[in-house]
Amino acid sequence: MSDGGLLVPDSVEGQALRFKRIGVAFGPRFFVLLAIGLTWIGPAFFEPRFLYGLAVWDGLVFVAWAIDLWRLPAPGQIRMRRTWLAPAALSVESRVRLTLENRSGVTVRANVVDNVPHQLLVEPPTVTLLAGPHGEADADYPIRPRERGEARLGDLYLRLQSPMRLAEQWARVPLAQTVITYPNLDEARRESVFLVRSRQIDIERRSKRLRGVGRSFESLREYRDGDEIRDICWTASARRGKLVTRLFEIEKSQTIWIVIDTGRLMRTHVSGVTKLDRAVNAALSLAQVALLSGDRVGILAYGRRIGHRLPAARGGRHLRQIIEHLATVEADEWEADHLQAAGRLWSDQKRRSLVVWMTDMADTAMTPEVVQAASQLMSRHLVLFVVIGQPDLARVALERPEQVAGMYRSAAAQEVVHRRDVLLARLRGRGALALEASAGLSPAVVNAYLEVKQRNRL
Repeated sequence: MSDGGLLVPDSVEGQALRFKRIGVAFGPRFFVLLAIGLTWIGPAFFEPRFLYGLAVWDGLVFVAWAIDLWRLPAPGQIRMRRTWLAPAALSVESRVRLTLENRSGVTVRANVVDNVPHQLLVEPPTVTLLAGPHGEADADYPIRPRERGEARLGDLYLRLQSPMRLAEQWARVPLAQTVITYPNLDEARRESVFLVRSRQIDIERRSKRLRGVGRSFESLREYRDGDEIRDICWTASARRGKLVTRLFEIEKSQTIWIVIDTGRLMRTHVSGVTKLDRAVNAALSLAQVALLSGDRVGILAYGRRIGHRLPAARGGRHLRQIIEHLATVEADEWEADHLQAAGRLWSDQKRRSLVVWMTDMADTAMTPEVVQAASQLMSRHLVLFVVIGQPDLARVALERPEQVAGMYRSAAAQEVVHRRDVLLARLRGRGALALEASAGLSPAVVNAYLEVKQRNRL
């Protein structure tokens, strides 16, 4: 993404505070020294005076622990900083850096636990930092977000030790921070190869100047044999005393509306990713390609109510707004109101546009409401109806059952697949574009968009 750096969360830093009222403990080497002192117990079976040696040894260990604790710096002399090295994106591994600033005159060893929510990482990460006197140390840990949207990180928890590691002091650094997990930015970046193709199409059309195909007026020239009569400009011909023809070019600023269904059907998982997440990733890929091709892109995400609506616009700033809106799109637990979404789009978009409607259809004998809603828009807009398929359903439909139960499963799956094919064919018969895809949703949607541009369907 061109503005990927702007999506990186801000760095936060803070000063360590004492954790709990006492906030001190014994380090690992303290218990090792106590275990060594147990060797005095063997000789004590023969001579009880060796028990005094054990007591003296344990007393020296406790004195060493107290000295080590006294030499530890106060929590106020420790500062921590959390730095994001990349944006948090769905299913994309990125790294977070923790930096310790030691303002004391002694070396500090710190075991740091970051309070990271489960949306970003399954278990809280732990790093170990060793900073010299008035020095710094840093370490990274990876995250791989599993959900989009806002995630709230909590405080850092420190166990401060000296190099002797006899005593340790507990501290807390208030670094609460809210970050946004964006859609899969890497997937959108991979789709940039399609930009080359779209630009080549545009260059070819400019050079050929296909007559009668474009919708945007470009210039006038003298009439030639083969020009269509309907393209003659009669007013200009009257002024010049000879026939003059209008030349047209492909319209460069067309409107693309991406409509995303966030109803309960979109909560289904396909290969570990929800259908809604696949739709959001495909929407981001399409938006990037369309914006860089010069088109205007709008977003409409709906469930029971209209959740997100971003008017159609173009430019790099608008792309970032699209990313921010898509990051917070959440699935609804209820059936989506498709007719309401169609009515809202009908009233907002008066001019003809390309409507890319990404949804799923309920497996019922009746015509799904989403098909009826999309059909209402076809008289004004070109509708690209995208159904997110279920690969396991297709596999069951192709199975050769060996038992009666398998036969019924296969027959039911074939019926569902056939019903979907019939509904998509019915939409195509009404003039819509319809496709079904699952794993390769983003390339399929982008290719369909480029096909529309190539054939000038708008």
